[in-house]
Amino acid sequence: MMRLPWFEYRAPRSVAEAAKILAGEGPAAMLIAGGTDLLPNMKRRHQTPKCLVSLRQIQDLKSVSNGSGIVLGSCLSLTDIVRNEKTPAALRQAAAQIATPHLRNMGTLGGNLCLDTRCTYYNQNHEWREAIGFCLKKDGQTCWVATASKRCVAVSSTDSAPALIALNAIVVLEGVSGAREIPVENLYKNDGIDYLSRKPDEILTSVKIPGGWKSTYWKLRRRGSFDFPILGVAVALKFSGEVIEEARVALGAVASRPFLVDKASAFLKGKQLTDEVIAEASELVANRAKPMDNTDMDLYWRKEAADDFAGYALRELRGDDMRAMRLRTARYLPG
Repeated sequence: MMRLPWFEYRAPRSVAEAAKILAGEGPAAMLIAGGTDLLPNMKRRHQTPKCLVSLRQIQDLKSVSNGSGIVLGSCLSLTDIVRNEKTPAALRQAAAQIATPHLRNMGTLGGNLCLDTRCTYYNQNHEWREAIGFCLKKDGQTCWVATASKRCVAVSSTDSAPALIALNAIVVLEGVSGAREIPVENLYKNDGIDYLSRKPDEILTSVKIPGGWKSTYWKLRRRGSFDFPILGVAVALKFSGEVIEEARVALGAVASRPFLVDKASAFLKGKQLTDEVIAEASELVANRAKPMDNTDMDLYWRKEAADDFAGYALRELRGDDMRAMRLRTARYLPG
């Protein structure tokens, strides 16, 4: 049986108090909200913080407000995100396909955005990793995926991030020196170890999502009711009639960070979603997908699937009935 290491538990009542604890404890402290990722990692000794700073008692982090768009508190559960009728389609679809109902009841929006990167050689118990001499991400000197690499190539497996990047969302980070806002794509760095730009004392408190987008999210995984993504494609469009005024296409689970596919996004602007436009845009998306051999299924097939899934997303936004395809590829979410 894998047991948790000993730790001190702190339960602040405000963001300011939590930030002060983080600043005071330094690297020995980690934030915990739902704990669905952190606690299993602690059992496998991926992380061994001496102090856990819980966000569950901070009610301000569970708020929802509407205006020209929607502002979601970071400690809203994934189930809350799915059930909120104001949640944009791409984020709602992404949240609905994370893990299982029990884990969605516990897991939070902020937790999924800050999800640890994953790798076949990293997500094992301590004894397994010790037997291979550990890996570059934790306790070792070698990246077993790319042995000549000086950088860890563990993959980002957050579902909510590509959806929010496509929606041009902003995250609010609050620390002892104040608050700052950055686009969701700027929260991530292309490094499997140092993958977040969040400062050590900062807390992701909310996500601001502008309105006006028609959006969708498509996820590839082996089991349609549980697994982490091995590909995530999010597309958000603004239309003037049948012409695309603005487009944002984002990819997840094919690199150490989720990212915007700039060429495909620029290509779609000013065009109608004809079969030819969809085919060319999908090819541009697939060209940016560069998966590594560190998660499930063959990496070459996963790259080819990026073309197909981008096509599914664009056809759905055109108005095609894609329900049968959704049933084949993921848990279908009505509406």
